[in-house]
Amino acid sequence: MIALLITIFVIGYLTIAFEHSLKVNKAAVALVTGVLCWTVYILYTDDKHLVNEQLQHNLGELSGILFFLLGAMAIVELIDAHDGFDLITTRITQLNKVKLLWIVALITFFLSALLDNLTTTIVIVSLLRKLIKKEEDRLLFCGIVVIAANAGGVWSPIGDVTTTMLWISGQITAGNIVMKLIAPSLVCLVAPLIFLSFKLKGTVERPNLDVVKNHKALSVKHQMIVFFSGVLMLVLVPVFKTFTHLPPYMGILIGLGVLWIITEIIHGKKDEVDKHILSVVYALRKIDTPSILFFFGILVSIAALQSAGILTSLATWMTNTIANDDIIVLSLGLLSGIVDNVPLVAAVQGMYSLTDYPTDHYFWEFLAYATGTGGSWLIIGSAAGVAAMGIEKIGFFWYLKKISVLALIGYFAGAAVYILQHQLFGL
Repeated sequence: MIALLITIFVIGYLTIAFEHSLKVNKAAVALVTGVLCWTVYILYTDDKHLVNEQLQHNLGELSGILFFLLGAMAIVELIDAHDGFDLITTRITQLNKVKLLWIVALITFFLSALLDNLTTTIVIVSLLRKLIKKEEDRLLFCGIVVIAANAGGVWSPIGDVTTTMLWISGQITAGNIVMKLIAPSLVCLVAPLIFLSFKLKGTVERPNLDVVKNHKALSVKHQMIVFFSGVLMLVLVPVFKTFTHLPPYMGILIGLGVLWIITEIIHGKKDEVDKHILSVVYALRKIDTPSILFFFGILVSIAALQSAGILTSLATWMTNTIANDDIIVLSLGLLSGIVDNVPLVAAVQGMYSLTDYPTDHYFWEFLAYATGTGGSWLIIGSAAGVAAMGIEKIGFFWYLKKISVLALIGYFAGAAVYILQHQLFGL
């Protein structure tokens, strides 16, 4: 049974990793892999009732992550529908390459912490098309955006899916992850920026863009109301959890409900055509549902390996063989550049329990940093990278040549800061 489970999982994993070459959607593969893993597990186990109980238990935990993602994606889509992000992008007028690079990178870094790295990458990469005409310059900026988005996402409980997973599962707390990881994450970005600052020269050329009137007839007032209300709902989720002790998905759902009411009041007198594309109902239809199904499929397959005891055995082997948490975590971070960090973190969660490493332990925080930023060294190593690749058609080997070394410089620099701050200050 063990060999068969591992074989199914590895085949599924490889199919997901080569999604673009095989042209098979990773969500479909993840769903098939997840169900097959549980099917094999129950068929080879005598106690069918126990397996069903394990499945129900894991499903309860997974649903919290899925509902959180659903609510967060809906809020972001609603802000975007109201052109809320234009409030930021229209204010960037810098032409100097170095200064513009720092501005774009820092905006991406902090916006990623407030929203998430995937959404932020889509917004900023789309913005760069309006800011930079020359393709070579634009692609370089896009590469830095990937690094900045991943670095910015890891120090916020809502900025990266893997950090959110660790937060929801109780391995980290919101306040602690911000305090411990903001400095390493910032260094992860600043190190490659300093390196590039000595190489970039001159100014960027702006493309000639025709001004397009907003067909939705939105006032600036309505844009600002939805933008600031949506961001506030996202930012208050950790506060809601701290005060109520309810899981984060409850906070994101009440935030979505409040924003829903606000938009209904704002657009109550508009005709149905204009009102529809600005509604939560429309935003829910635009959500990337395949991504949510992918998360479900891959997490449920990881749960099967965990329930079968495979991950526990792997954790024991790694601990006894490597016997160094720093090397283990750094290796996992680099591995996240090759394989998706979502199933990677899910696997580690199954490998190590809160008994081994309690909440806010050094291991979990370092894992959040490493798996969140380690994926930046390859274009396919993170959701942000894949999004940038899709929008700007960034080549795998171009990224490897131009960006990978910069990403690795930042990755190891940030890791060194995290280790040092722990040793020197106990953080």
